Amino acid sequence: MPLRLPDRLPAIDLLKQENIFVMGDKRAHEQDIRPLRIVILNLMPLKITTETDLIRLLSNTPLQLDINFMKLKSHTPKNTPIEHMMMFYRDFESMRNEKFDGMIITGAPVEQLEFEDVFYWDEITQIFEWARTHVTSTLYICWAAQAGLYYHYGVPKYSLDKKMFGIFPQRMLEPLLPIFRGFDDEFQMPHSRHTELHREDIISNPELTLIAESEDSGVSIVMARNGREFFITGHLEYSPDTLDKEYRRDKDIRDDVDLPRNYYLNDDPQQGPHVTWRAHANLFYSNWINYYVYQETPYNIEEIK
Repeated sequence: MPLRLPDRLPAIDLLKQENIFVMGDKRAHEQDIRPLRIVILNLMPLKITTETDLIRLLSNTPLQLDINFMKLKSHTPKNTPIEHMMMFYRDFESMRNEKFDGMIITGAPVEQLEFEDVFYWDEITQIFEWARTHVTSTLYICWAAQAGLYYHYGVPKYSLDKKMFGIFPQRMLEPLLPIFRGFDDEFQMPHSRHTELHREDIISNPELTLIAESEDSGVSIVMARNGREFFITGHLEYSPDTLDKEYRRDKDIRDDVDLPRNYYLNDDPQQGPHVTWRAHANLFYSNWINYYVYQETPYNIEEIK
């Protein structure tokens, strides 16, 4: 089954070039199917890039997904045309009475600020609270993972001496969980962050389960509420060239930028990225949709609580 996307969303043309089947609103309304409603709160500066990355992963499922985009009323993005935001995004206030089968909250370029100093902190914590009663399962990514763990469970973040930047091997601590069905013993995950979580703060909280970690990059995936919440400190959704673009951007404006680790062939940017994480990224998102959204959400979406 296809993804159901708003007509004229830029990601549609990009994904069609990759032979990913997407469906506009008009065609979707002609099918007598209850699609899974997925809402994405996109906090990343390059909205269209992040939309495409996430939609690409969500497409790898036989279920019909109705994708919705949420934005903050208290924040106006600078790197995305206002026309795009007006056409495809809605404020939280206009969506707060709706319910969704799944939700994804992305990272944001504010990780070096204290949480309470982020100017949209009040609004986003309202959304965190709302998701618990209006969404079956929520994925928190990177900064959102740190913010969600801090808000819901009091888990602090810690500054790193050097940016965690590159592709790092991860090991499963709960390999029998459905979220890891089909995984190998080790999987790779991109990271790009200046702060971290400490293992001790996670395992000392009985409401949290550390389900994946790395000797190099530390805590990587935390689960709560039997899978109604997942907190991912890295970026499984990254496309092959994302870290390359970030590296080339930063090395021209700063003198402390290291090569992303375990990323380029022979550590040579001229040879391009060596992609090692995409298969598990697709599997992770497919497992989330199947086992934690589709098989857990009620057929009558209004019964979510």
